[in-house]
Amino acid sequence: MNFWIATAIFIISYGLIVSEKIDKTKVALIGAGLMMILKIVSQYEAFYNVEYAIDYNVIFLLIGMMIIVNLLSKTGVFQFLAIKSVKLAKGNPLQILILFVCITAIFSAFLDNVTTVLLLVPVTLFVADELELDPFPFLISEVMASNIGGTATLIGDPPNIMIASKVQLTFLNFICHMAPAIFFVFSFFILTIKLLFGRKLHVKEEIRQKILSIDEYNLIKNPTLLIKSLGVLGIVILGFILHGTLHYEPATIAILGAAILLVISKEDPHHVLKELEWPTLFFFIGLFIIVGGVVKVGLISKLSEGMISLTKPSAENMFVTAIATLWFSAISSAIIDNIPFVASMIPLITNTAHAVLPTTADVKPVIQHSTLMPVWWSLALGSCLGGNGSPVGASANVITISLAEKAGYPMSFKKFIIYAIPITIETIIISTIYIWLRYYVIC
Repeated sequence: MNFWIATAIFIISYGLIVSEKIDKTKVALIGAGLMMILKIVSQYEAFYNVEYAIDYNVIFLLIGMMIIVNLLSKTGVFQFLAIKSVKLAKGNPLQILILFVCITAIFSAFLDNVTTVLLLVPVTLFVADELELDPFPFLISEVMASNIGGTATLIGDPPNIMIASKVQLTFLNFICHMAPAIFFVFSFFILTIKLLFGRKLHVKEEIRQKILSIDEYNLIKNPTLLIKSLGVLGIVILGFILHGTLHYEPATIAILGAAILLVISKEDPHHVLKELEWPTLFFFIGLFIIVGGVVKVGLISKLSEGMISLTKPSAENMFVTAIATLWFSAISSAIIDNIPFVASMIPLITNTAHAVLPTTADVKPVIQHSTLMPVWWSLALGSCLGGNGSPVGASANVITISLAEKAGYPMSFKKFIIYAIPITIETIIISTIYIWLRYYVIC
């Protein structure tokens, strides 16, 4: 009986999240509450059990980075970079677009894509207004760049954080395996947006001169806080790179960095903490409990059995499983938010590994088996890049569309997918070639 109740809660919750008729945070918390009140998972299991509980490494890593970026945003550095980009591009709208896209991708790789679009979209709207340009080419290019750039590192996109936490992967693991793929994906993406938007972007000369006259250095509001914030951020990123050697979780490094910056910045913590993305954090918390419930009742086990039957993985080779995971993840993440999708896939792949791969006391855990690793990288690539496929595919998409609508530039579902679907297919094809060459030809 618990199996069907948990499955119903899971499916209904996902349906409501996709429909967006009820706020996703409310849905996640209601679903989590039902899982516990109906005793599908006990409160102890939801909060403390290793197999079913909330992944606190994900939650506290996000909290730490949100605090650091919040304080960094108070310095005006993001506005400075926007105007500086305009000047570097000499007011050429196509060059501005490419620079903005590059800044978005880089920031998304080392911060997180949700925070990056929250900070850069208002700046983009400001520049587009000043240049009297349609912001749509900028916004859709930036949101897709945020998801592409965020794919490159452990901290760039929430699905990567979740995968790394489960599989015990390091920052350097992601740089080594994901960054090369994203280099090729992003290179083709730049060429694509040049073809799509290059002839549509024109600006009047007098308007161009007006924005070039803005002194970007006047936009830096707090130079002292900027130096402190960049110093702490640099140390935190170094900590992420070395965390495998230091034997600290990324969440520990992020929280310590956030605490130090709060102290040395002398900012009121009440104001800083109030501005964090608490709805997103509680969405994660509720979602982890819902997924924990369906893991406990065996739904994920049954799905893993189906995956084994379909792709026929073996202890020697999982090529078909890896490619199937890549495309299935991309398609699914375009339909539903990639965060709940990955939360569901992680235990599915884990169960598949335990069913197929040998276990001994003298080797790494089964989920780190060399045969399985391409499947994890496929999940990361598919879920992060697939999030570009629709307005609801990733949290960064939803936030960008909401900010644009508030500014008077609504982005329709249809217009979004006309551009998003072909680009997403392009990125997944490149990823397929990368997985095949990297792990099954060159190796």
